Amino acid sequence: MAAMLTTHDGAAGDAVPDLPTVWLRVFLEVARHGSFTVAARTLGWTQSAVSRQISALESALGGARLFDRLPRGVRLTEAGQVLVPHAEAVARSLHGAVRELAALRDVAGGRLRFGAFATADAALVPWALAAFRARHPGVRVSREEGLTPGLLDRLTAGHLDLAVVSTTRPAPLEAYELHHLLDEPLYVAVPAGHPLAGHPGPVGLGRLADADWISGSPRPEGTLLDAVLRHGFRPRIAHVVAEWTAKQGYVAAGLGVTLVPALAAASVRPDVALVPLRDEDAPARAVYAATVRGRSLSAAARAFIGVLREGVVAAVPSATAGSAAPAVPG
Repeated sequence: MAAMLTTHDGAAGDAVPDLPTVWLRVFLEVARHGSFTVAARTLGWTQSAVSRQISALESALGGARLFDRLPRGVRLTEAGQVLVPHAEAVARSLHGAVRELAALRDVAGGRLRFGAFATADAALVPWALAAFRARHPGVRVSREEGLTPGLLDRLTAGHLDLAVVSTTRPAPLEAYELHHLLDEPLYVAVPAGHPLAGHPGPVGLGRLADADWISGSPRPEGTLLDAVLRHGFRPRIAHVVAEWTAKQGYVAAGLGVTLVPALAAASVRPDVALVPLRDEDAPARAVYAATVRGRSLSAAARAFIGVLREGVVAAVPSATAGSAAPAVPG
């Protein structure tokens, strides 16, 4: 079916009739060639079909004749001359819409708004963002950093197209599609001279039961130190430090130890040693690209999720990549 142009104005007598865009296309072809016969040949129609389309357009526009029928061809009337620029504007607008939609489909245009939690910005997100921009330079990209709960709120409100989030415990995530990126192991960061530095294999958290801990919160619940709580002892938090770089400084100075996820491992300073933890003591933290369930995912967002998965292999080789969305944590 032909597309319809439908506009209704509230003022009496100002209602614009429904116009199939094919009528305007036929009108422009006839105006361009000055002939029903040539326009019909160009369109692949019969001359009578072209004549019927023009007659229908004239009727829809109040009966004004658009062409004078001459012995040899046709000529625009004054009404037809008035209509030409408007019909051309409609045609340009439709062509522009088609081009923009094709650009979205081909990830050659449009926008991508995403957010990520802080440690994902250490290696994974920069790698993925650089790769995405190199492949799709026409996409406008904006990024936010935040904690997982805040990012999910922004996602739900429609301010983000996707969010890179993490969870170490069951969470109410039923409203989201979770595109699994990786399961990242945890390390304990100790000073370079610590007895565990250079330990040949993974250690148990029980060996750190008497250690001073550095955490981003005065309470371990809801942080990476949840792993310690599950192991059966409550960590002694000696210093509350928010930033990863500052935590490393405290560790290097011998003021305590801290947990470091694999996403941040590449940015650890040389006077800090990372000791792997046994899986049963510190289960890997799941990282997802989250989108809103039931909301259409743009081609740019789909492409970025694919690039994020490539980044797991390229930028975080110590983590376990995932290729399919798992069941939502209960």
